[in-house]
Amino acid sequence: MRSIWKGHIRFSLVTIPIQIFSAINKSKDISFKQLHNEDNGGIKYMKVCKTCEKEVPYGDIVKGYEYEPDNYVVMEKSDFDAIKLKSNKAIDIEAFVDLDEVHPTLFEAIYFVGPSSEVAKKTFSLFTQTLKKTKKAGVGRIILRDKEDVVLMVPYEGGLIMYKLRYPYEMRSMKDVPDLEEAEVDEAQLKLAETLVDSLVTTFDKIDFEDRYRQELLAVVQAKVDGKEIVSITEEEVETPVVDIMSVLKQSIEKAKKGA
Repeated sequence: MRSIWKGHIRFSLVTIPIQIFSAINKSKDISFKQLHNEDNGGIKYMKVCKTCEKEVPYGDIVKGYEYEPDNYVVMEKSDFDAIKLKSNKAIDIEAFVDLDEVHPTLFEAIYFVGPSSEVAKKTFSLFTQTLKKTKKAGVGRIILRDKEDVVLMVPYEGGLIMYKLRYPYEMRSMKDVPDLEEAEVDEAQLKLAETLVDSLVTTFDKIDFEDRYRQELLAVVQAKVDGKEIVSITEEEVETPVVDIMSVLKQSIEKAKKGA
């Protein structure tokens, strides 16, 4: 793997040389290009002004902030340069928290962190084992691509996982979701539902995480490459109305038991 950032972790007077790697393997993504259906020519993207309807070259495009409907303040490159944060190549750990205090909705991106040299291994290992022993996660700040992000660091298989966190203002409120009023639940139905959950309990490592859509898509692509006829491989499910929830729960429990 190739590192995307090198610097230090700093907490108090301790400094640990590290390097950061993207944890996501983008090479496995299936991507498609837009083509003209008549001659398979590639499609170009043109920037067109909505006012004069002329194509605008890249050099004539500026960024504007809409502070009122159809009213913009234009931002120049110098405006952004004035607030550009200079990276000090360090992640300053500001606090240590329990991981379960951080709500999953705040996790945005994931990275792997390791020592950047042979000399750094000892202090890096000390840091990871300390986090593991105390069951804490380190919270700090890093400057990537001129933008400051809050990150969370947790030990993982001898290294560290670094989560880039969203700021709270980026999250919408669950209260905005309609029809979330708590309805009265029948106690007998609740017990059956709990029994159904118990019958399906397993460990996370036993969950089948095969990307079935990706496999089928690759099969279709390969069939087209080989010049074969494409045959539909999925059947559309017909929804049936639920009449008796107690009966359906009991049937589901029996099905789960047989499956087990």
